[in-house]
Amino acid sequence: MSTKKSVSIWVFLGTFVIVALVLAFTLVAKFDNASAQQTAPTESKGVTRTLLTAVDLGPEISGMQGRKLEMRMVTIEPGGVAGFHSHMDTPGVAYVLKGSIKEHRGDQAKVYHAGESLNEVGSHWAENIGAMPAVLIVTTISKQQ
Repeated sequence: MSTKKSVSIWVFLGTFVIVALVLAFTLVAKFDNASAQQTAPTESKGVTRTLLTAVDLGPEISGMQGRKLEMRMVTIEPGGVAGFHSHMDTPGVAYVLKGSIKEHRGDQAKVYHAGESLNEVGSHWAENIGAMPAVLIVTTISKQQ
């Protein structure tokens, strides 16, 4: 009887230790994942947008009445942030002319360097993680105001 009792105690203690380890690893993994994800900033800082040109698309393309094509130069200073925003109904493309940016979409992030381009669709935010200003040429289609 005492052998059965001591085996039961060891099984109980072993099970307890395994459950405690699983819980500890789960908490550590959640903490690491939470600290790796950044909260999307809603405000922009250190960002300058300069309209370079715009075209009324209505007279140029059938079905595009009330839409315009715009090209901007966007400069994001080191440490600057283009806050979370949506391109719903305003799709576009961007070309990184100088520097680099880190673009965040949901829980994914990607760094773009000078000479690379990205799609301006959906919702996202970006930050300049470099030591020099990042300069982008951004072209979008948007509604006339």
